[in-house]
Parts: sequence; C-alpha cells; structure tokens
Amino acid sequence: MSAAGVLQATDVVGGSFALLAASTAAASVLLLLGTAWAQRKWKVPVALSAVALLVAALQYVQMDAIWLGTHDMPVIYRYIGWLIAVPLQVVTLYFYIAAQATLPYGLFWRLLVVAVLTELSRYMGEVGFFYPTLGFLIGLAGWLYILGEVFFGRMSEVNSRNGSRSSQTGFFWLRLIVSVGWAVYPLCNFIGSFAGGIDEGRLTIIYNLADLVNQVTFGLIVLTAAMRDSTSAR
Repeated sequence: MSAAGVLQATDVVGGSFALLAASTAAASVLLLLGTAWAQRKWKVPVALSAVALLVAALQYVQMDAIWLGTHDMPVIYRYIGWLIAVPLQVVTLYFYIAAQATLPYGLFWRLLVVAVLTELSRYMGEVGFFYPTLGFLIGLAGWLYILGEVFFGRMSEVNSRNGSRSSQTGFFWLRLIVSVGWAVYPLCNFIGSFAGGIDEGRLTIIYNLADLVNQVTFGLIVLTAAMRDSTSAR
C-alpha cells in the first residue's frame, strides 16, 4: 500500500472517517442482534435502524479510501449516503410510533418523499444544478415539515397517548436528534453557500461528528427503547 493510502497520526479527517466506519458497522451488528431480542412489534424499527447504519458503514469505508488517496471529498459521496440513511431514519420514526398504535399510510409516504426531496434539493443547490438559494429553502422546508410531524402531528399525539414510558422517553431523544442534531446540515449548507464557506477539512470533521451522533446514537436509542419496552412487558 502506498503512503497516500495509509492513515497518518496527524490526519484527523481520515481518522474521523475510520471512526465512523467502525462505529456504524459495530452499531449495525448490535441492532441486527437486537431484532432477535425485541418484541415483534419493535422488529421493524430496529431492523430499519440497522440497515441505515450498515449503509452508512459501507459508505464511510469508501469515503475513507477516497480521502486517504486524494485528501479531497467530493460532495456527491456524502449525499449518496444521506439520500439513503436519512429517509430510512425518517421511516424508522414512523414505525417506531406505529409499534404503539396504527398510523395513516399516507403519513408514511409523505415522510419518505419529503425526506428524499430534502436531501436531493440540498445536493442540487450545492452543486449548482439549480439556484443554491432554492435548494437551501426547499431542504429547509422539508426538514421543518418533518419536525412538524414529529413534534405536533399524529406521531406526537399517538406517542403521548399510547406510548409506554420507555417509548416516550426514547421518542423524546429521537426528536432531539432530529431537531438539534440535524440542524447542523442546513447550517453548514448555509455557511458554505452564502457566508463565505468553510475549510474543507473542518467541514468534513463537523459533518462526521454530526453523523456519528445523528446515526449511531439514533439507532441505539431505538434499540434501548425497544429492549426496555420488551422487558417491561414480560
């Protein structure tokens, strides 16, 4: 292996990619094992969280190799991961609440379509396929719609009315990630497009740390809530 492909001790960006790849892979294995431990109603959200983390792990392995070889990270690689992982996480929220009571199928499709459009519009605006302002505003509107559903919509109502104590606690932390954790992405998108930009290395580290919390912690919260609810039901 060439020296360019070896992770150096001072390469913080490359180390963050390696950390993410290992963390998402380990968490995905734990969640896959958790599908056998949890009650039947929790298997779908736990499995979806595992798939989202597995996809992220494969993507970060590829991104780590690209960074070590070029010390550059084309934005398309990051959005490929987000276009899969973010919709899967949004769908996980739907099935998390559906484990407690029936939800409208229309809500599932709205959340899925909005999640895809949110990431796609941000990508198209960032790479110049259409106006950056339009891409940013559509992405921001999509994120705000998702926040509205989880905080004030049918999911919030069902959780407060039908959810167990463990599921309600888990949903509190999931909503915190979707609101506070996901705010990093439109904020960095805004700074990069309209406020002079951010150094490539620093931006990559910020995104990687955000993904570590927003993806790994998200999945572990789902598993914890499922396990606690399954244990209390026995």
